[in-house]
Amino acid sequence: MTHLQAGLSPETLEKARLELNENPDTLHQDIQEVRDMVITRPDIGFLRTDDAFILRFLRARKFQHFEAFRLLAQYFEYRQQNLDMFKSFKATDPGIKQALKDGFPGGLANLDHYGRKILVLFAANWDQSRYTLVDILRAILLSLEAMIEDPELQVNGFVLIIDWSNFTFKQASKLTPSMLRLAIEGLQDSFPARFGGIHFVNQPWYIHALYTVIRPFLKEKTRKRIFLHGNNLNSLHQLIHPEILPSEFGGMLPPYDMGTWARTLLDHEYDDDSEYNVDSYNTCAKEVEKDLSPKSMKRSQSVVDPGVLKRVDKSEEENMQPLLSLD
Repeated sequence: MTHLQAGLSPETLEKARLELNENPDTLHQDIQEVRDMVITRPDIGFLRTDDAFILRFLRARKFQHFEAFRLLAQYFEYRQQNLDMFKSFKATDPGIKQALKDGFPGGLANLDHYGRKILVLFAANWDQSRYTLVDILRAILLSLEAMIEDPELQVNGFVLIIDWSNFTFKQASKLTPSMLRLAIEGLQDSFPARFGGIHFVNQPWYIHALYTVIRPFLKEKTRKRIFLHGNNLNSLHQLIHPEILPSEFGGMLPPYDMGTWARTLLDHEYDDDSEYNVDSYNTCAKEVEKDLSPKSMKRSQSVVDPGVLKRVDKSEEENMQPLLSLD
């Protein structure tokens, strides 16, 4: 075992060997092979190429050198193409801070039976008057940056549960093509995290319809890991034990405290809102959203027709069965 594997338990070391093809005898060579590819992309500013940083990309791509490098390049390219998102990329940024305090994202105290961190989002908590969807995405990316420092999570990965209860049609209408592209590219294509499952619960018909439209734009691996449970929490419990879930998900634990993860990141600044200015911040946030033009994205296609939700008749809800995958 090298010093780069020092934070892993014996069980996780074995998992990394069997599932990710991680070999302590060739670890430094694997890292150097990825680092050597950096010169092939002079158009990208690789701000970090240290061993520990490259290792997380190798783990995310099961030590396939070229795929790990491609992910590394996309990570920095995404940040270059969306500079406004990362200008004030810290927990105390007004928009990020408000999103964090509303539970975007939340993190459960207990890991699942595979050692994965369980992230939770309560979609209806979004307060449109205080922060934007871009801020929610920034808060999620910032949180993942903090969590992925843990080598155990680099190997074991994450699970995400999104509760769509009381998420209104008006809120859903803000999920524009450019916003969806930004999220898909930031989370699926440009971040070194292993997501073992993304679970939708209590989704209304228009979220189900929206997912049906964007599904072709997701990678096959991602599609296989998305589970639409609807109101059937029993199917969720087959995959994540209720003993570690809060009561909102039919679990045995008390209701989730939305500020839990925010307090971890913000510490003593959690209750300090002295610098928060609603009017000036909203003006800035709108400018960021305005700059999300399709030409700045890798995909030029429109992910979702803005009018698609209006064309789906609510009566079709009864014909939409949960697309539950047990892969």
